[in-house]
Amino acid sequence: MKLSQQAVGALLMTLQKCLAEQVDITELLSDWDLNVEDDLVYVLNAPTISAETEEPTKNKFEVE
Repeated sequence: MKLSQQAVGALLMTLQKCLAEQVDITELLSDWDLNVEDDLVYVLNAPTISAETEEPTKNKFEVE
């Protein structure tokens, strides 16, 4: 059995979420629901990350 590309992405997203929220990664990993198809592991409930958008800063050379 191997991790699917989706599961690898889910692992990276889980790591990012762990670092951003400063929580223990083992708690996040234990929440995963997994499925196996064709000897590949998939994460059914991969974490999502939201980011705040910032107003773009104006370059001092831009004309208003």
